[in-house]
Amino acid sequence: MSEVKISAATRDEFGKGAARRIRREDKVPGVLYGRGSDPLHLTLPGHELLLALRTPNVLIALDIDGKSNELAIPKSVQRDPLKGFLVHVDLQLVQRGEKVQVEIPVHTEGELAPGGNLLEHVLSALPVEAEATHIPESVTVSVEGLAAGASVLAKDITLPSGVTLSVEDDTVVLQVLAAQAEEAPEGAEGDEAAAEA
Repeated sequence: MSEVKISAATRDEFGKGAARRIRREDKVPGVLYGRGSDPLHLTLPGHELLLALRTPNVLIALDIDGKSNELAIPKSVQRDPLKGFLVHVDLQLVQRGEKVQVEIPVHTEGELAPGGNLLEHVLSALPVEAEATHIPESVTVSVEGLAAGASVLAKDITLPSGVTLSVEDDTVVLQVLAAQAEEAPEGAEGDEAAAEA
């Protein structure tokens, strides 16, 4: 996974008013925490951060006040529910070689068995442990030919080298449901019975 370099500035203004002022300047308030250090309050560039967060579990190389460089991954991202702009971000400090717990998106490929079956994503993201600098963007699972009643367990998913599951092996990730038959309108069965008599 490639690193995205972002310049950040420390901030000492807090509260809603300060956060609004930061967002008016197309910046995003954030907090950097981890490794037992005190949380560091930051201001980050809004557009650059928005582009970086398009990649799940993106590795961000932070240049803080031009003095220190830190590696971080996003842990919590708050967006405006209507307009979608970034409201706040929590970042977790990581080190090269360090293992971190993350969730990676599960994508599917292939066609289910014929019959109008439905695929249910029980987990849309798979909890895994991976090295901070080698977090996979996603995993792809083939559902080719799966029929109603079939399921894909966590242990059935092939993970890249160095990535391990953070859930039980028998956790259901995907399952195939039978298509629901449309119910006949009330009274239709009685009419059919009368017609047969």
